[in-house]
Amino acid sequence: MLERFLTQTSFASEEDYAKHLHFRIPENFNFAYDVMDVWAKERPDNLALLWTDEKGDEIRTTYKEFKEQTDRTAAYFMSLGIKHGDKVMLILKRHYQWWLSVMALCKVGAIAIPATHMLTAHDIVYRNRSASVKAIICANDEYITHQIAAAMPESPTVKVLVAVNSLSECGKPVPEGFHDWRKEWAEAPAFVRPENVNTNEDTMMMYFTSGTSGEPKMVAHDFLYALGHLTTGVYWHNLHEKSLHLTVADTGWGKAVWGKLYGQWFAGATVFVYDHEKFTAEKIMRQMEKYRVTSFCAPPTIYRFMIREDISKYDLSSLEWCTTAGEAMNPSVAETFKKLTGVTIYEGFGQTETTMTLGTFPWVKPKPGSMGKPNPQYDVHLLRPDGKECEDGEKGEICIRIGDEKPLGLFKGYYRDEERTKEAWHDGVYHTGDMAWRDEDGYFWFVGRTDDVIKSSGYRIGPFEVENALMTHPAVVECAITGVPDPIRGMIVKATVVLAAEYKDKAGDELVKELQNHVKHETAPYKYPRVIEFVEELPKTISGKIRRVEIREKDNRK
Repeated sequence: MLERFLTQTSFASEEDYAKHLHFRIPENFNFAYDVMDVWAKERPDNLALLWTDEKGDEIRTTYKEFKEQTDRTAAYFMSLGIKHGDKVMLILKRHYQWWLSVMALCKVGAIAIPATHMLTAHDIVYRNRSASVKAIICANDEYITHQIAAAMPESPTVKVLVAVNSLSECGKPVPEGFHDWRKEWAEAPAFVRPENVNTNEDTMMMYFTSGTSGEPKMVAHDFLYALGHLTTGVYWHNLHEKSLHLTVADTGWGKAVWGKLYGQWFAGATVFVYDHEKFTAEKIMRQMEKYRVTSFCAPPTIYRFMIREDISKYDLSSLEWCTTAGEAMNPSVAETFKKLTGVTIYEGFGQTETTMTLGTFPWVKPKPGSMGKPNPQYDVHLLRPDGKECEDGEKGEICIRIGDEKPLGLFKGYYRDEERTKEAWHDGVYHTGDMAWRDEDGYFWFVGRTDDVIKSSGYRIGPFEVENALMTHPAVVECAITGVPDPIRGMIVKATVVLAAEYKDKAGDELVKELQNHVKHETAPYKYPRVIEFVEELPKTISGKIRRVEIREKDNRK
């Protein structure tokens, strides 16, 4: 498979990878036809998808069966009037039909818009009107269908609604105005591939960013975006045809296509899905033990909760490889996980707008807390505000220089928002908005979002470096560092802290002083949090990123 898309498929070192990673770009590339249907022909009996849920239901789907099911789904969608270029919003939780829908829309040449199941009617109206959504495929969940129905009077472009029952609720009636997937899908006509499905430049997928501030932006990706994820699954996740890979991510978040779809299937691996409502570390580790998961990827938050469990109660000996992205990993968490499991966590960095941009690949020795080194797929630089290159050790913005052609995997732009596109992408440079510094070995270290950096008494303080210091104290499960206005220093550092259970009854001035002194000893004293607030939980986006902006806004209202 890989030789169809790469001039060289295996690499012995980072120098080899940087020099010889070259893609073969097919004309009119379509992941569903050019990868999944090819696997169905060449490895028909290999397992493509292993899906299970909290009730113990299970679906095992071979590549051959997956092709048959996605053909039927594409035919079903076409019978509903969905065609090339139509925008289809998918609010399917972790239902099995999400995978069928994404591939079927690809086969039709329509545009998939994955979305979280927590949207309100207001959120849905905003998305429908902003993207001119034509159809919504959703889980037959009372909350979801109610919000969609409430949004319809203000959503004139939406013509088709489809509700999908979970496996355990096959006979559950769908609300009035919704098509019944389970009933109608089985009666779909034979699939006939459209004559002209797509060009490489056509839009294949759009994501509304989870965003730490402002209204969500519509990130538009072309059909080559899927090809851009080859390096994510094959090299960062280090997958092969015998791998069983689990990424913990809601399907409404871009991380789902990073870890539950494209790159994993380029490798011919099996994607493992655990359909559950509320995360607990115990649930996830029980599934990893039961199904012998070999490769695991999750945001740092998940690892933080996993190491708080008694890991000795779980047999995780099948694990070969672990990765993390979404936010920077606290070194103390990575080191504890390695001590408890013997498995190293390989960190990476990217955005909804990109694929894997920085990564700790198999030939790169991990440094706990570092995002790794640039993926040669992108021309990555650290730039000062004046556009000049940063020296080693100097904080700057992670940027991607654009040559004569758009890099494979980089977004097309923010749909219908030329102004915001130009703010991020101008003068031949895409600005990620994320700050980092580079060490003398070429490793990148996360500092924070450009608007999260705290300027106090002339110092520039990155929230992540203070969070790292706090996280080494046993009382701290999670924390967020923000700046609050101060008449003398301009801003001072504030820590919002979630305490471990055994420390909750100790919350008070004495513990505040203990944590402050701890930070002073772990990092430069000027960075210590002069204000500490204890909370039950931190505000987060659907992708698990801490919403520091929400903490700042709450403080400003006080």
